[in-house]
Amino acid sequence: MRNYYQKEAETMPLEQLRRLQSEKLKAQVKHVYENVPYYKNLMDEKGVKPEDINCVEDLYKLPFISKADLRETYPYGMLAVPLSECVRIQSTSGTTGKRVIAYYTQKDVDLWEDCCARAIVAAGGTKDDVVHVSYGYGLFTGGAGLHGGSHKLGSLTLPMSSGNTERQIQFMMDLKSTILCCTPSYAAYLGESLKERGYKPTDNHLKAGIFGAEPWTEEMRKDIESSLGIKAYDIYGLTETSGPGVAFECEEQNGMHVNEDHFLAEIIDPDTGEVLPEGEKGELVFTSLDKEAFPLIRYRTRDICVLSRKKCSCGRTFVKMSKPMGRSDDMMIIKGVNVFPSQIETVLLNEGYTPNYKIEVDRVNNSDTLDIYVELSAEQFSDTVSGFNAKEKSLASAIKTMLGIQPVVHLVPPKTIERSEGKAVRVIDKRKLV
Repeated sequence: MRNYYQKEAETMPLEQLRRLQSEKLKAQVKHVYENVPYYKNLMDEKGVKPEDINCVEDLYKLPFISKADLRETYPYGMLAVPLSECVRIQSTSGTTGKRVIAYYTQKDVDLWEDCCARAIVAAGGTKDDVVHVSYGYGLFTGGAGLHGGSHKLGSLTLPMSSGNTERQIQFMMDLKSTILCCTPSYAAYLGESLKERGYKPTDNHLKAGIFGAEPWTEEMRKDIESSLGIKAYDIYGLTETSGPGVAFECEEQNGMHVNEDHFLAEIIDPDTGEVLPEGEKGELVFTSLDKEAFPLIRYRTRDICVLSRKKCSCGRTFVKMSKPMGRSDDMMIIKGVNVFPSQIETVLLNEGYTPNYKIEVDRVNNSDTLDIYVELSAEQFSDTVSGFNAKEKSLASAIKTMLGIQPVVHLVPPKTIERSEGKAVRVIDKRKLV
């Protein structure tokens, strides 16, 4: 029997869904135009008024919003309700610039938690589960979102936050956690840590994991599923659009259903802004249809993916987005070649290495250099020096085949690459490109 958290919404016929989206879009555009002067100015500059927007087909008429706009209007410039109506803020990490602060009314929080509850149910969760939340809490949206979704579902919620792996494992084993929520890199680390302590995958009670907040590959999914003995599900979200739960995987594990009754998704050409047809690869753009305090219209995520309305065996009718294939803004151009860290990770895992790696890009004598540091497992580290050299050359060759450029590979001892408890920092770009 298939389970849904909100079946009527999740299985809504497309025609009915389009009507609902159109009604919400009209109301949202009016709300933003009347309450956010910055956005009103953008619309006026483009010569569009709220009355020009009557249905989802009119969406293309509206201006885009980007992270640059959010930084420019920091901290209150995009707020669409009186501050007295807000009950919470969340914030981005600020690793690429000034922090983005998102505001929430109580209704915003409720809708966000409903979206996360949908994700937990889609991964097989019920009120009888023990949901182990190892995303960071505080300003980061991961912990708060999945925590709230678990509460909405009625599951026993373990608010573990990230770090303190000894305590994580103690509670996981003693309280018989069944669903793990964290970043994929931390899930891989927990699997590694359990193995080091002599646990087999069958020794824990986990059945599923809900992993997001950073890019991960299908190869990494298989590795996590094997090390923890679970099914690993993807979840997608941005602080700017609430947090995790904007989209989630179902039992097919083949793309994430966008919660289309709350978020309108488009794919655009990242260079021209032209809306692309279904099935075309491009930049993902979201419009928040319900958010009251911090409603973003046509927000450019910079994530590159594909949307598909191919019928899903789970019965949900929401469009699916592929796992992001990279980002239009953190894509590296090395020696004229477009490089995404996920391409390198795919090669590492295919070649039998751990998902613990670091990429360093530099420029020496006006030429780009690419150094990749790859952590060995304890078993792999027992090799000879000549064996290491041969493995480094072999791995460098495999990466060159994928990328088209020659890297320098450094195999390093176990535990020498710093573990991340939040988003893994994979790339250090030392070039002065600005």
